[in-house]
Amino acid sequence: MEKIKLSEVFSINADELFSAWMNSKKHSDFTGGKAIIQSKVGGKFTAWDGYISGKTLELKPYSKIIQAWRTTEFPNYAPDSKLEILFDELKTGTRLTLIHSNIPEGQGKDYEKGWIEFYFEPMKLYFSKK
Repeated sequence: MEKIKLSEVFSINADELFSAWMNSKKHSDFTGGKAIIQSKVGGKFTAWDGYISGKTLELKPYSKIIQAWRTTEFPNYAPDSKLEILFDELKTGTRLTLIHSNIPEGQGKDYEKGWIEFYFEPMKLYFSKK
């Protein structure tokens, strides 16, 4: 299994960024792909038009989200990966640190690229307009 860790600073406060991540409409808006999110521990979610799915395991408002996470590209026998999203408030915005572990062998580099291309880059653009 593989693990990746990425960080990016967004020009928005932690409570707004956290809330947007856990909101179906805002998540859809900042990624460009449809998301359906039950914003509670044990709640299920899908993102990117069903490509991503999972369940929220832990919510610590405005500082941490932990999810069981998978895509349609995971082998059927593969367990869910673990996604940990940390929100650190800064004077100029929020540092979002994403730790994605238990990724099926050989897929880590693709997901690292995907997080940057399909999340961080569109999020930077979306939140810069706020």
